[in-house]
Amino acid sequence: MAAPTTQRRPRRWLRIVARMFEAGLLVVALGTLAMWCSIPNTRKLATGNPTSTAFIDLRRSQAAADGRPFALKWTWKPIGKISKYLRNAVIDAEDANFMKHDGVDWNAIEKAVDTNLFRGNLSVGGSTITQQLAKNLYLSPSRSFIRKLREMLIAFRLEDHLTKQRILELYLNVVEWGDGIFGAEAAAQHWFGHSVQSLTPTEAVRLAIALPNPIQRAPDQRSPMLTEKAVRLIKMLRWRGLIDSAQERTALDEVGARDVKVQPFRDRSDEAEKPSTPSTPTSPTTTTLSPSPATTTRTPTTTTTPAPTTTLAPVGTAPGLPLPPEEPGPTTRSETGDTDRVTLPPP
Repeated sequence: MAAPTTQRRPRRWLRIVARMFEAGLLVVALGTLAMWCSIPNTRKLATGNPTSTAFIDLRRSQAAADGRPFALKWTWKPIGKISKYLRNAVIDAEDANFMKHDGVDWNAIEKAVDTNLFRGNLSVGGSTITQQLAKNLYLSPSRSFIRKLREMLIAFRLEDHLTKQRILELYLNVVEWGDGIFGAEAAAQHWFGHSVQSLTPTEAVRLAIALPNPIQRAPDQRSPMLTEKAVRLIKMLRWRGLIDSAQERTALDEVGARDVKVQPFRDRSDEAEKPSTPSTPTSPTTTTLSPSPATTTRTPTTTTTPAPTTTLAPVGTAPGLPLPPEEPGPTTRSETGDTDRVTLPPP
């Protein structure tokens, strides 16, 4: 008689782990769906300016909690009326790959993680300009994984609905530059007493290095670290052909870097200053052929091929930064709600 066969039951703990795993996946899926549904609609920003931001509302509520008045200084400026020095300096300071990424710079995040692990803190964020715009418009300055994830999702949606030029215009108009000071125009008026369109290279660099923490790194602060950052941005302005050697020297002196040397000749503005050596005219070459039976002397015309010329990029442009030119003339009127649609040329 054959021995009865017994079927081994699966272990109870395996069933429990499997059910917990399924429940975890369900929770993650539902949480991701809920988070995506909570992402604000950014399409309307393509044609309209925000009437407030999360940071403005936060500062207003903080002032009310402290029992002090909140004086908001905020004037909208279209990007064509924002100094080209400030536009480029902010990109170089905050997001060098702004024209290339899709809202999140993964290489910058990887470097930030490595740096933070090495230092043992969260001093480096790795956020792009698009992410900072998302934070300023919709989120808070608090640091958490959930907020960072929402920031990335909003950044992706901003990149889907807006052009790079519009994203930069929004950022420069909503970013915080001091207590109650929001936007580049209010910052220029508060810190330097004139419009953002009239900023000098030094003033633009001062505003750029204050970001993204203008409370601790205000434009009137001085330190070796801030001077080093300012020198780098001034060098970048020169490299992009936005300033010449004389302007670079002046800017370096004004930020306290008198020992730093000016870069060698590079751009068209310096070429105009460089004395040109007059060329020695050459006499035309005449070739006499042997006389034919009819004894005729012919002088053929010789064609001289001109030397190839190198066309320099127009001053004010640079690889990867096709930003619009400034509009002529200063302005003093408040332009809240006004947008300046300027088409970006291809990179």
